[in-house]
Amino acid sequence: MEWLRQLNNAIEYIESNLDSEISYDEAARIACCSTYYFQRIFTYVTGVSLAEYIRRRRMTQAAFELQQTDKRVLDIALKYGYTSPTSFNRAFQKVHGITPVAVKSMGSKLYAYLPIRFSVNVAGGNSIPYHIEEKGSIRIVGVRTQLVEDMETNLKEVPKFWENALNGQQFSKICRLSQGEPEGILGVSVFQNPDNIYYYIAASSNSPVPNGMYEYEIPAATWAVFENDGYFKESVQEVFRRFYTEWLLFSGYEYAGFPDMEVYPVVENGAIHGHSEVWIAIKNKED
Repeated sequence: MEWLRQLNNAIEYIESNLDSEISYDEAARIACCSTYYFQRIFTYVTGVSLAEYIRRRRMTQAAFELQQTDKRVLDIALKYGYTSPTSFNRAFQKVHGITPVAVKSMGSKLYAYLPIRFSVNVAGGNSIPYHIEEKGSIRIVGVRTQLVEDMETNLKEVPKFWENALNGQQFSKICRLSQGEPEGILGVSVFQNPDNIYYYIAASSNSPVPNGMYEYEIPAATWAVFENDGYFKESVQEVFRRFYTEWLLFSGYEYAGFPDMEVYPVVENGAIHGHSEVWIAIKNKED
């Protein structure tokens, strides 16, 4: 359960710095992973982005102080990192639905978001269909978009990228490129360094790279392959959540940190549900 301890240590760092600057890099260092993967794991496990979690926690603490002290709204805004009363007011209303000034009125309805604590819960009962595969390097060819370390931004950009790809001329070409395994249309997140983060819509292929497309070679790895049926977006997110919170804890494996692959059927009409797979690279804990 070492990774749970590391995540909790990162949360403790965040909680102790709600009224000062919070470094995503430092939180990730404490969690023993890159800033990009820390934000990604956090979002899949909790269902909210790291930025949104911090915003909710700060606005919760700000509401407590507004209720219990005579501090000015501006002073509390500055304490929680907002130099502009307007931006603080906007963030506060997004969380609580009322202005900071209105909190002083007795009976005001507020929303408290308490600190997250990662633990092993009594779960299970629902099977997780999977199998383990050893694969040599996988060459993918397709289109890509550049991402950033901020998951809140990426969660907006990736669906737009899929929509544009499905409505564009390149998608049918990608479908025809699919030759090897994994067989299908792939959604692949590739982190090389903070300045080189890409999301590919591609196919496993040995064909030449068409104009306007890119290639990338995923290293040889051991893969945990999870199967699921349903709406693609929700199904894939649920697989990642259960991988981190259930499967990984008891499997005897660790997350290898290689690009993950979402595998969708080759359907040119842009289907949004059906059978799909998620390939996650793993390694033995002693490696």
